[in-house]
Amino acid sequence: MSGRVLPLLVLSLCLAVGPVQSQGSHQDAFIIQYLERRLAQVEERLNQCEQNTASVTQKTYDLSSEIRGYLSTLTVLRSEVKSQVESMSVRVERMEREMEYLENKIPNQSDIEMEEALLEQQIKAAELDQLQKKAKIKVENDCSTALSQIKSLKIVNKAGDTYGSWFKDPSEGSAKVYLLSGIRNNTLLEYGSLQSFTERTTTSPAKVIQLPFHWQGTGHMVYNGFLYYHKADTPNQILKVDLLNGTVVDSTLLPGAGRLPVYSLNLNNYLDMAVDELGLWVIHADPDYGGNLVITKLDKKTLAVEYTWDTQCKSHDAEGAFLICGTLYVVYNSRYGGRSTVQCLYDIHDTIHSDESPVMFFPKRYTSHSSIHYHPGEKQLYAWDEGYQTIYKVETRRNDRVTDQSIAE
Repeated sequence: MSGRVLPLLVLSLCLAVGPVQSQGSHQDAFIIQYLERRLAQVEERLNQCEQNTASVTQKTYDLSSEIRGYLSTLTVLRSEVKSQVESMSVRVERMEREMEYLENKIPNQSDIEMEEALLEQQIKAAELDQLQKKAKIKVENDCSTALSQIKSLKIVNKAGDTYGSWFKDPSEGSAKVYLLSGIRNNTLLEYGSLQSFTERTTTSPAKVIQLPFHWQGTGHMVYNGFLYYHKADTPNQILKVDLLNGTVVDSTLLPGAGRLPVYSLNLNNYLDMAVDELGLWVIHADPDYGGNLVITKLDKKTLAVEYTWDTQCKSHDAEGAFLICGTLYVVYNSRYGGRSTVQCLYDIHDTIHSDESPVMFFPKRYTSHSSIHYHPGEKQLYAWDEGYQTIYKVETRRNDRVTDQSIAE
């Protein structure tokens, strides 16, 4: 019986131990899974920490680089400031020495009064000289003619380029007609008379004159057999050329001219020569005077400046101008071409004023002019009208104010 009991005990023990082992295995697996999750979380946090550390390190590096740049700039600025301070110190020392020198050189009160008196005498002498020149211009000729109307037009011919200049020599006894085509050239055509220019036959061909230098613009003029024109590639040089031999006999630089076109509708003209009953003139625009026109009386022999007048006439929308008895008449138009009008005038005698004179219209023809020249003997305007050579007959009246003023003087 004891032999049977022992196997039964062993069997019972095995049956009891089996469930205990199975229960331990499940607990171990749970613990392992928990530990694995915790390790994964720790690993993830370590990676995040590593990334944050790298980002902070990069930002620290960038910040240090920026600080180094600022320090370098500050070093340069410091050097510049130091240099400027040293330079200023040198200037201050120099100024102190100059002030000390000037203090030693300041004249006494009696010397100052003598110099002021001398300067005042010089100013009065200069003013008297200018008044004498102005008076000489006024009384040199009995000129009391004023423009009252631009009466009629006659298209004489069509020759040359769109821009150009033509005129008759206004000197007494001359019948010669001159043509200069274009805005830059050195060829002048001379015709014996207006008829020969109109007919232009082979029996009376034009005389071709080669000038020693090119001209610029269309503001030329022939007077007493001499051509006066603006030399090309110069701002304000006027040449006087003898047309008998084609040589330059004189030249001058007109002060203040050449910085602005004379007329805003003729941008190639910087100097515009003119002749009237009083002699030779040149017109230009002065940017220092608001772009207004300035007229200068020239000595026809020496080109010396006799007197200069600043006018109130604007160069804006102007296409040309001419003078009659010392009065400037400015012709205006639109940039699209229209009916030309005289809207501004300036009288050197101060007897005619723009606000007292009506606007004068050119005859009904809508176009534009590249040059307008007055012939005092014929009382006519020679104009270049987009390639057409045109003559305008002008009507004048006697300006009694000039006469009365001359009698009073």
